[in-house]
Amino acid sequence: MDTIQIKGRLKYYLQIPLYMGIVFLIGSLILMSINFKLGVITGSVSVIYATLIYVAYRITWRRIANEIVNFAVQYGTVQNRLLNKFQIPYAVMDGEGKLLWMNERFMELSGREKNYRKSISSIFAEITRESIERVDTGSFIIQITYEDRIYDAILEKIPLKEALAEGKEEENDRKKMVIEGVGEITSVMLIDVTEREINKRKSIEQQMVPALVYVDNFEEVMESVDEVKRSMLVAMIDRKVNRYFRDVDGIVKKLDKDKYFIIFQSQYLKKLEDGKFSLLEDIQTIKVGNEAVFTVSMGIGMGASSYSQCSEYARAAIGLALGRGGSQVVIKDNQDVSYYGTRGREIEKNTRVKARVKAQALREMMETRSRVLVMGHSISDADALGAAVGVYVAATAVGKKCQIVLNTITSSLRPLVDMFTEEAGYPRDLFINSEEALTIVDNKTLVMVVDTNRPNYTECPQLLNRGGGVVVFDHHRQGNEKIKNPLLSYIEPYASSACEMLAEVLQYFADGITLTNQEADCIYAGMLIDTNNFMTKTGVRTFEAAAFLRRSGADVIRVRKLLREDMSAYKARAEVVRNAEVYRNAFAISVCETKEAESPTIVGAQASNELLNIVGIKASFVLTKYQGKIFVSSRSIDEIDVQLIMERLGGGGHLNVAGAQIEGETVAEVKRRIENIIDVMIDEGEIRL
Repeated sequence: MDTIQIKGRLKYYLQIPLYMGIVFLIGSLILMSINFKLGVITGSVSVIYATLIYVAYRITWRRIANEIVNFAVQYGTVQNRLLNKFQIPYAVMDGEGKLLWMNERFMELSGREKNYRKSISSIFAEITRESIERVDTGSFIIQITYEDRIYDAILEKIPLKEALAEGKEEENDRKKMVIEGVGEITSVMLIDVTEREINKRKSIEQQMVPALVYVDNFEEVMESVDEVKRSMLVAMIDRKVNRYFRDVDGIVKKLDKDKYFIIFQSQYLKKLEDGKFSLLEDIQTIKVGNEAVFTVSMGIGMGASSYSQCSEYARAAIGLALGRGGSQVVIKDNQDVSYYGTRGREIEKNTRVKARVKAQALREMMETRSRVLVMGHSISDADALGAAVGVYVAATAVGKKCQIVLNTITSSLRPLVDMFTEEAGYPRDLFINSEEALTIVDNKTLVMVVDTNRPNYTECPQLLNRGGGVVVFDHHRQGNEKIKNPLLSYIEPYASSACEMLAEVLQYFADGITLTNQEADCIYAGMLIDTNNFMTKTGVRTFEAAAFLRRSGADVIRVRKLLREDMSAYKARAEVVRNAEVYRNAFAISVCETKEAESPTIVGAQASNELLNIVGIKASFVLTKYQGKIFVSSRSIDEIDVQLIMERLGGGGHLNVAGAQIEGETVAEVKRRIENIIDVMIDEGEIRL
């Protein structure tokens, strides 16, 4: 009992008599200075009082201590019994998750006995040792499911001395805990939240989801049929759209001849996803004398706190779908974006209205700026350079200084860059690097990005935030990562190349615009490279743009000489093809490890094209390690959508031409990821062999 320490107010109350004795002694000393005799008498009485108090403490201390202990035992026993009868399941466990004690409700729920000393993970798999270790201060909640019920498991660490009760009923358990050397324990309390979660799920499932459906090529198809058949085509489109969404209890409102606004409950979205949004393929079966098929794009918005914000998400989603070439479904769930689409080519637009409008808008922007800086993607190819040269031609036509940001001049670009010399009439500072560009950019500078729409892929991402506005011209499909808030965005996935787009724009940019032989050759070379000598992604407008360049002075023989490669690059490409491995009898995967070639990424892209010439190969992938990154070039002819594969790898591109840039992984790891992605897509039905 002597070791018992009394603290707090109880200690203060017990010591008051001692304090009073000290006060009396001090008073006696003061009184002695006034009346010595009276002070001596009061002092003697104070000494006797203090002595009696001290003796009384010594005699009665054990009795007081016993009373305190008895009270604590009774109080702890009441607490312990209340906790044991507590209607909420409650248990304590050690740092490794081994159960030490559980109340009756916990035993009833888990079906375990009081002496069950195994890990709690054997009962609730969600409560792992790692989750217990994460409990630091405060409470930590894990949601678990047990026997068709949902519980919030509230974990909390408590010191052992606070956990041990003084009741006799649990004395054996307390001793066992002490023997096992538990210094700190974790309590777990299970709160049944089944009804809450069911109501929450119902609330989410019943939320209204807005969607926009646009017919991609309505005007083009209508112009190809007789007028008497047009009303029938419109009626069939309306019928298919209404029937499709009627199956999910949706409401369809026609906004325009080729646009629909739909609302349905979010619980039906999973049904549409499982059906791969069959409306995209079903709409293509409409045939009433039309040779071209209709395609539709769909944008769905959800995950916002208000319906107006969900509607904005739907508008953003339909913009992404159209920017990917049509025949796509894009779901924007707050910041997450999902893509779905048919296995087909982008829909080519025969009309040039859009190119003319973009050309006029670009001219107006250039006229209000003091200079133009244009850049493509990092490690630029002929298409990026050719498009940049096209922008230079446009800027020069309106009297604006234009410079091209080019950090790396590869061996394949060197012959093209060498054409633009001072002797040929071009400024010495036509080509600058990122550091030079950052020193001259200001709020009167128009920054143009060509052949990419991803900010991190550009030659100098910092330029995007420092100029007086950004313009994007690209022919790749848009993904989640894109340049934000451009003044002008012209993205056409149907186009074969960025050079094709600039060649069209130049025809409407200014009256009588002329190109030098060097400029025409450079833009033509970019088209030639990206179309693999006009064998990939070519359409009517591709050849029309090539014809314009030919009229402007482009020479096929001269361009062919410019694009010739040295022997080391040719050997490197042959080595890549020779070492290719065939995966699942349809996919050629190889690694470009050459150290002799100056531009290994170009070699990898060329080798990827070469691998498609092998019988039975439906898609090819070439991995190149260069400048700390893994560059993946993927190609296909028509059966495999390599763009979907590259998107899962973090890249993008087109149906037949795509790629990715990966950091922080080895070639072997990236190769394994590609194989895993192919396996998953085959299992999911995205790839059919």
